[in-house]
Amino acid sequence: MSLRPQKRSLTLRGHRTSVSLEDRFWLAFRTIAKEKNRPINALAAEIDAARALDTGLASAIRDYVLQHYMDKDSRA
Repeated sequence: MSLRPQKRSLTLRGHRTSVSLEDRFWLAFRTIAKEKNRPINALAAEIDAARALDTGLASAIRDYVLQHYMDKDSRA
C-alpha cells in the first residue's frame, strides 16, 4: 500500500475531476460510501459542497474520513 498520494478520478455534478489521495484514505473513503450505501461520486459531491473555499477537495475528503472514524470510535 503506497503512502504517496495517487490521482483518483471522480465525477462531481457531471464534471470529471481528480483528487490526490493516499491508498489508505481512498480505501477508507470507498468503505464509508459503501457503508452509507452511497455512490462514491455522490459522497464526494456532498463533501465538496460543504467544504470551505480555501480547502482543497482532497483535504476535505481526508478530514471527512478522519472525522467519520473518530465519531465511530466515540460511539463504541
